[in-house]
Amino acid sequence: MFIDLQSPLHKVESFLHQIEFFSNKNEKITEITKPGEGNMNVVLRVKTNLRSFILKQSRPFVQKYKEIKAPIERIEVEHQFYKAIIANNTSLNQHIPQVLKFIKEHHLLILEDLGKCEDMTSLYSSYKIERNQLKLLVNIVSNIHKTKVANKYPENKELRKLNHQHIFELPFLENNGFSLNNVQEGLEKLSIPYKKDELLKEKIKKIGDKYLSEGTTLIHGDFYPGSWMSKQENIYIIDPEFSFLGFAEFDLGVLAAHFILISKDKAVIDTIEDFYPTTIESALLAQVTGIEIMRRLIGLAQLPIVLTLQEKENLLQLAYQLIMN
Repeated sequence: MFIDLQSPLHKVESFLHQIEFFSNKNEKITEITKPGEGNMNVVLRVKTNLRSFILKQSRPFVQKYKEIKAPIERIEVEHQFYKAIIANNTSLNQHIPQVLKFIKEHHLLILEDLGKCEDMTSLYSSYKIERNQLKLLVNIVSNIHKTKVANKYPENKELRKLNHQHIFELPFLENNGFSLNNVQEGLEKLSIPYKKDELLKEKIKKIGDKYLSEGTTLIHGDFYPGSWMSKQENIYIIDPEFSFLGFAEFDLGVLAAHFILISKDKAVIDTIEDFYPTTIESALLAQVTGIEIMRRLIGLAQLPIVLTLQEKENLLQLAYQLIMN
Protein backbone atom coordinates (compact mmCIF):
# COMPACT_ATOMS: atom_id res chain seq x y z
CA MET A 1 0.00 0.00 0.00
CA PHE A 2 1.26 3.46 -0.91
CA ILE A 3 0.39 6.08 1.67
CA ASP A 4 0.16 9.83 1.18
CA LEU A 5 -1.64 12.86 2.62
CA GLN A 6 -4.77 12.00 0.66
CA SER A 7 -5.03 8.46 2.06
CA PRO A 8 -8.20 7.98 4.14
CA LEU A 9 -7.32 7.71 7.83
CA HIS A 10 -9.31 4.51 8.30
CA LYS A 11 -7.40 2.80 5.47
CA VAL A 12 -4.02 3.78 6.91
CA GLU A 13 -5.21 2.64 10.31
CA SER A 14 -6.33 -0.71 8.93
CA PHE A 15 -3.00 -1.14 7.14
CA LEU A 16 -1.00 -0.43 10.30
CA HIS A 17 -3.04 -3.07 12.13
CA GLN A 18 -2.48 -5.47 9.24
CA ILE A 19 1.31 -5.14 9.41
CA GLU A 20 1.09 -5.50 13.20
CA PHE A 21 2.48 -2.08 13.95
CA PHE A 22 -0.67 -1.25 15.87
CA SER A 23 -0.93 -3.86 18.61
CA ASN A 24 -3.56 -2.01 20.60
CA LYS A 25 -6.97 -2.33 18.95
CA ASN A 26 -8.01 0.95 20.57
CA GLU A 27 -5.27 2.98 18.85
CA LYS A 28 -6.85 5.42 16.41
CA ILE A 29 -5.25 7.85 13.96
CA THR A 30 -6.29 11.43 14.65
CA GLU A 31 -4.18 13.28 12.09
CA ILE A 32 -1.69 12.83 9.26
CA THR A 33 0.50 15.81 8.34
CA LYS A 34 3.78 16.61 6.59
CA PRO A 35 6.64 17.16 9.05
CA GLY A 36 8.63 19.08 6.45
CA GLU A 37 9.58 19.23 2.81
CA GLY A 38 11.06 15.90 1.72
CA ASN A 39 12.93 15.66 -1.57
CA MET A 40 13.31 11.95 -2.19
CA ASN A 41 10.45 10.21 -0.39
CA VAL A 42 6.96 10.56 1.01
CA VAL A 43 7.38 11.58 4.65
CA LEU A 44 4.37 11.85 6.95
CA ARG A 45 3.78 12.49 10.63
CA VAL A 46 1.02 10.27 12.00
CA LYS A 47 -0.66 11.22 15.26
CA THR A 48 -2.84 8.79 17.13
CA ASN A 49 -4.69 8.94 20.42
CA LEU A 50 -1.63 7.27 21.99
CA ARG A 51 1.50 8.60 20.23
CA SER A 52 3.00 10.06 17.09
CA PHE A 53 5.52 8.61 14.63
CA ILE A 54 6.99 9.19 11.18
CA LEU A 55 6.10 7.16 8.09
CA LYS A 56 8.68 7.25 5.33
CA GLN A 57 7.97 5.51 2.04
CA SER A 58 9.89 5.43 -1.23
CA ARG A 59 8.50 5.52 -4.75
CA PRO A 60 10.15 4.59 -8.07
CA PHE A 61 10.86 8.30 -8.62
CA VAL A 62 12.09 11.34 -6.72
CA GLN A 63 9.13 12.64 -4.75
CA LYS A 64 9.92 16.31 -5.35
CA TYR A 65 10.72 15.80 -9.05
CA LYS A 66 8.49 12.96 -10.18
CA GLU A 67 9.93 13.00 -13.69
CA ILE A 68 13.27 11.75 -12.27
CA LYS A 69 13.29 7.98 -11.82
CA ALA A 70 14.95 6.63 -8.68
CA PRO A 71 15.34 3.11 -7.28
CA ILE A 72 12.48 2.30 -4.94
CA GLU A 73 14.82 0.06 -2.90
CA ARG A 74 16.57 3.13 -1.47
CA ILE A 75 14.44 2.95 1.67
CA GLU A 76 16.04 -0.40 2.43
CA VAL A 77 19.47 1.26 2.30
CA GLU A 78 18.28 3.77 4.87
CA HIS A 79 17.05 0.94 7.07
CA GLN A 80 20.36 -0.91 6.74
CA PHE A 81 22.24 2.25 7.70
CA TYR A 82 20.24 2.69 10.91
CA LYS A 83 20.48 -1.04 11.61
CA ALA A 84 24.28 -0.96 11.28
CA ILE A 85 24.56 2.06 13.57
CA ILE A 86 22.30 0.56 16.23
CA ALA A 87 24.12 -2.78 16.18
CA ASN A 88 27.70 -1.56 15.99
CA ASN A 89 28.04 2.00 17.27
CA THR A 90 25.88 2.80 20.29
CA SER A 91 27.56 6.20 20.68
CA LEU A 92 25.48 7.36 17.70
CA ASN A 93 22.10 6.24 19.03
CA GLN A 94 21.46 9.68 20.51
CA HIS A 95 21.95 11.22 17.06
CA ILE A 96 19.58 9.09 14.97
CA PRO A 97 15.84 8.46 15.16
CA GLN A 98 14.76 5.12 16.55
CA VAL A 99 13.54 2.61 13.96
CA LEU A 100 10.10 1.36 14.97
CA LYS A 101 9.37 -0.96 12.04
CA PHE A 102 10.49 -1.70 8.49
CA ILE A 103 8.22 -3.38 5.94
CA LYS A 104 10.34 -4.24 2.91
CA GLU A 105 7.51 -5.26 0.59
CA HIS A 106 5.77 -1.93 1.14
CA HIS A 107 9.00 0.12 0.96
CA LEU A 108 8.01 1.59 4.29
CA LEU A 109 10.12 2.72 7.22
CA ILE A 110 8.45 3.78 10.47
CA LEU A 111 10.60 6.03 12.64
CA GLU A 112 10.49 7.77 15.97
CA ASP A 113 8.96 11.24 15.81
CA LEU A 114 11.72 13.56 16.99
CA GLY A 115 9.13 16.20 17.87
CA LYS A 116 9.91 19.88 17.61
CA CYS A 117 13.02 19.63 15.47
CA GLU A 118 14.05 21.76 12.54
CA ASP A 119 16.40 20.85 9.77
CA MET A 120 19.47 23.05 9.76
CA THR A 121 18.91 24.70 6.39
CA SER A 122 18.27 27.87 8.41
CA LEU A 123 22.08 28.11 8.52
CA TYR A 124 21.95 29.33 4.92
CA SER A 125 20.17 32.49 6.03
CA SER A 126 22.10 33.00 9.27
CA TYR A 127 25.46 33.07 7.43
CA LYS A 128 27.27 31.87 10.52
CA ILE A 129 28.41 28.61 12.02
CA GLU A 130 29.02 27.89 15.67
CA ARG A 131 32.32 26.14 16.28
CA ASN A 132 30.65 23.70 18.67
CA GLN A 133 28.14 22.75 15.94
CA LEU A 134 30.94 21.97 13.53
CA LYS A 135 32.81 19.97 16.16
CA LEU A 136 29.71 17.92 16.97
CA LEU A 137 28.98 17.25 13.29
CA VAL A 138 32.55 16.11 12.67
CA ASN A 139 32.33 13.88 15.73
CA ILE A 140 29.07 12.36 14.48
CA VAL A 141 30.34 11.75 10.96
CA SER A 142 33.62 10.30 12.22
CA ASN A 143 31.64 7.83 14.30
CA ILE A 144 29.58 6.90 11.24
CA HIS A 145 32.85 6.24 9.43
CA LYS A 146 34.10 4.06 12.30
CA THR A 147 31.02 1.85 12.19
CA LYS A 148 31.78 -1.70 11.13
CA VAL A 149 29.29 -3.18 8.70
CA ALA A 150 28.76 -6.58 7.14
CA ASN A 151 30.16 -7.29 3.70
CA LYS A 152 26.60 -7.52 2.41
CA TYR A 153 25.92 -3.82 3.06
CA PRO A 154 23.96 -2.48 0.05
CA GLU A 155 26.11 -1.19 -2.80
CA ASN A 156 23.33 1.31 -3.61
CA LYS A 157 24.61 1.49 -7.18
CA GLU A 158 21.49 2.80 -8.90
CA LEU A 159 21.04 5.72 -6.51
CA ARG A 160 24.76 6.44 -6.64
CA LYS A 161 24.57 6.61 -10.43
CA LEU A 162 21.72 9.11 -10.16
CA ASN A 163 23.61 11.17 -7.59
CA HIS A 164 26.79 10.93 -9.66
CA GLN A 165 24.99 12.54 -12.59
CA HIS A 166 23.81 15.46 -10.48
CA ILE A 167 27.15 16.01 -8.72
CA PHE A 168 29.82 15.21 -11.29
CA GLU A 169 28.21 15.48 -14.74
CA LEU A 170 25.10 17.62 -15.28
CA PRO A 171 26.39 20.82 -13.60
CA PHE A 172 29.34 20.87 -16.00
CA LEU A 173 27.46 20.30 -19.26
CA GLU A 174 26.95 23.39 -21.40
CA ASN A 175 23.54 22.25 -22.59
CA ASN A 176 21.99 20.45 -19.66
CA GLY A 177 18.48 21.83 -20.14
CA PHE A 178 18.65 23.92 -16.97
CA SER A 179 18.70 27.70 -17.32
CA LEU A 180 20.80 29.26 -14.58
CA ASN A 181 19.45 32.68 -15.52
CA ASN A 182 16.10 31.51 -14.15
CA VAL A 183 17.90 31.19 -10.82
CA GLN A 184 19.76 34.49 -11.09
CA GLU A 185 20.34 36.74 -14.07
CA GLY A 186 23.96 36.50 -15.19
CA LEU A 187 24.65 33.15 -13.52
CA GLU A 188 24.67 31.27 -16.83
CA LYS A 189 27.44 33.49 -18.19
CA LEU A 190 29.37 33.05 -14.95
CA SER A 191 29.22 29.27 -15.32
CA ILE A 192 30.43 29.00 -18.93
CA PRO A 193 34.22 29.15 -18.31
CA TYR A 194 33.95 26.23 -15.89
CA LYS A 195 31.75 24.21 -18.24
CA LYS A 196 34.30 24.73 -21.02
CA ASP A 197 37.36 23.90 -18.91
CA GLU A 198 38.37 20.40 -20.01
CA LEU A 199 41.18 20.07 -17.45
CA LEU A 200 38.75 20.94 -14.67
CA LYS A 201 36.24 18.41 -15.95
CA GLU A 202 38.95 15.77 -16.14
CA LYS A 203 39.76 16.32 -12.45
CA ILE A 204 36.07 16.14 -11.58
CA LYS A 205 35.67 12.92 -13.57
CA LYS A 206 38.43 11.24 -11.55
CA ILE A 207 36.68 12.04 -8.29
CA GLY A 208 33.39 10.92 -9.83
CA ASP A 209 34.94 7.59 -10.79
CA LYS A 210 36.16 7.18 -7.23
CA TYR A 211 32.64 7.93 -5.97
CA LEU A 212 31.28 5.08 -8.10
CA SER A 213 33.99 2.63 -7.01
CA GLU A 214 33.74 0.40 -3.97
CA GLY A 215 35.24 1.57 -0.69
CA THR A 216 35.53 0.31 2.86
CA THR A 217 34.10 3.17 4.92
CA LEU A 218 30.43 3.54 5.80
CA ILE A 219 29.39 7.00 4.66
CA HIS A 220 26.13 8.90 5.02
CA GLY A 221 26.29 10.08 1.41
CA ASP A 222 24.34 13.35 1.76
CA PHE A 223 25.87 15.02 4.80
CA TYR A 224 24.56 18.57 4.45
CA PRO A 225 22.20 20.84 6.48
CA GLY A 226 19.05 19.27 5.00
CA SER A 227 20.08 15.97 6.63
CA TRP A 228 20.73 17.49 10.05
CA MET A 229 18.00 18.14 12.60
CA SER A 230 18.60 20.33 15.62
CA LYS A 231 16.81 19.95 18.92
CA GLN A 232 18.11 22.06 21.78
CA GLU A 233 21.84 21.25 21.91
CA ASN A 234 21.59 17.94 20.09
CA ILE A 235 21.85 17.21 16.37
CA TYR A 236 20.10 14.28 14.72
CA ILE A 237 21.19 12.81 11.40
CA ILE A 238 18.46 11.71 9.00
CA ASP A 239 17.96 10.66 5.36
CA PRO A 240 20.89 8.26 4.83
CA GLU A 241 19.37 6.72 1.69
CA PHE A 242 22.50 7.70 -0.29
CA SER A 243 24.68 5.67 2.07
CA PHE A 244 27.25 3.16 0.82
CA LEU A 245 30.75 1.91 1.52
CA GLY A 246 32.96 4.64 0.11
CA PHE A 247 35.61 7.10 1.30
CA ALA A 248 35.44 9.42 4.31
CA GLU A 249 36.55 12.49 2.37
CA PHE A 250 33.25 12.49 0.48
CA ASP A 251 31.12 13.15 3.58
CA LEU A 252 33.72 15.56 4.95
CA GLY A 253 33.99 17.46 1.67
CA VAL A 254 30.23 17.90 1.46
CA LEU A 255 30.22 19.13 5.07
CA ALA A 256 33.07 21.56 4.36
CA ALA A 257 31.45 22.86 1.17
CA HIS A 258 28.21 23.81 2.87
CA PHE A 259 29.98 25.49 5.75
CA ILE A 260 32.00 27.51 3.23
CA LEU A 261 28.84 28.43 1.31
CA ILE A 262 27.37 29.66 4.58
CA SER A 263 30.40 31.37 6.13
CA LYS A 264 32.51 32.20 3.01
CA ASP A 265 35.53 31.02 5.04
CA LYS A 266 37.69 28.26 3.56
CA ALA A 267 39.53 27.85 6.89
CA VAL A 268 36.72 25.47 7.81
CA ILE A 269 38.54 22.77 5.82
CA ASP A 270 41.54 22.94 8.16
CA THR A 271 39.23 22.98 11.18
CA ILE A 272 37.48 19.83 9.97
CA GLU A 273 40.84 18.12 9.51
CA ASP A 274 41.83 19.17 13.02
CA PHE A 275 38.59 17.85 14.52
CA TYR A 276 38.59 14.58 12.57
CA PRO A 277 40.27 11.91 14.72
CA THR A 278 42.21 10.09 11.99
CA THR A 279 44.35 11.13 9.05
CA ILE A 280 42.53 11.96 5.83
CA GLU A 281 43.72 12.82 2.34
CA SER A 282 43.82 16.62 2.30
CA ALA A 283 43.89 17.01 -1.49
CA LEU A 284 40.91 14.69 -1.92
CA LEU A 285 38.97 16.52 0.79
CA ALA A 286 39.66 19.84 -0.95
CA GLN A 287 38.57 18.49 -4.33
CA VAL A 288 35.28 17.08 -3.05
CA THR A 289 34.68 20.39 -1.27
CA GLY A 290 35.25 22.34 -4.47
CA ILE A 291 33.03 20.08 -6.56
CA GLU A 292 30.18 20.32 -4.06
CA ILE A 293 30.45 24.13 -3.95
CA MET A 294 30.41 24.33 -7.74
CA ARG A 295 27.53 21.95 -8.27
CA ARG A 296 25.42 23.78 -5.69
CA LEU A 297 26.04 27.10 -7.44
CA ILE A 298 25.78 26.10 -11.12
CA GLY A 299 23.98 22.76 -10.93
CA LEU A 300 20.37 21.71 -10.69
CA ALA A 301 20.36 21.14 -6.92
CA GLN A 302 20.11 24.76 -5.83
CA LEU A 303 20.11 25.77 -2.17
CA PRO A 304 17.88 28.20 -0.22
CA ILE A 305 20.72 30.69 0.06
CA VAL A 306 20.83 34.30 -1.12
CA LEU A 307 24.15 35.36 -2.65
CA THR A 308 25.09 38.18 -4.98
CA LEU A 309 26.57 37.35 -8.35
CA GLN A 310 29.92 38.64 -7.10
CA GLU A 311 29.77 36.35 -4.06
CA LYS A 312 29.02 33.41 -6.32
CA GLU A 313 31.90 34.34 -8.59
CA ASN A 314 34.25 34.46 -5.60
CA LEU A 315 33.01 31.08 -4.38
CA LEU A 316 33.36 29.54 -7.84
CA GLN A 317 36.94 30.79 -8.06
CA LEU A 318 37.68 29.30 -4.65
CA ALA A 319 36.06 26.01 -5.67
CA TYR A 320 38.17 25.95 -8.84
CA GLN A 321 41.36 26.38 -6.81
CA LEU A 322 40.33 23.58 -4.44
CA ILE A 323 39.61 21.17 -7.29
CA MET A 324 42.77 21.99 -9.24
CA ASN A 325 45.11 21.73 -6.22
